Amino acid sequence: MNEEIKLYNYRQDVADIDICEFLASIIDKELKGATSKIWHGHPVWFIEDNPIVGYSKQKPGIRLMFWSGADFEEEMLSIVGRKFKDASIFYNNLNEIKNSDLKRCLKKSVEIQWDYKNIVKRKGILERLK
Repeated sequence: MNEEIKLYNYRQDVADIDICEFLASIIDKELKGATSKIWHGHPVWFIEDNPIVGYSKQKPGIRLMFWSGADFEEEMLSIVGRKFKDASIFYNNLNEIKNSDLKRCLKKSVEIQWDYKNIVKRKGILERLK
């Protein structure tokens, strides 16, 4: 696991450390070849410099966000806006995470991608990569 991400995880509240560690380990395992780093203050995984998935601490809990998740057709994911294609789920307890759901979404995150890497160049317009 990326050392910066380990440090991020251990800086969380005691109740959230297990959630963060578990998410990071599953994401690392399922997204082979992806790179990870702390980006805009929280852990994010990239495929060819395109952000795919990340998590952060927010008031409702640990937010797991998929950049292209709005197109995953997963009821568990909440879609807030329509301009971008992100979707999220919040966790407050490790036992809320369903491995099969998480792995399915991670698989879809490889298969369904919007080009966030070039969003600034395209002045906010997203194009589908996969």
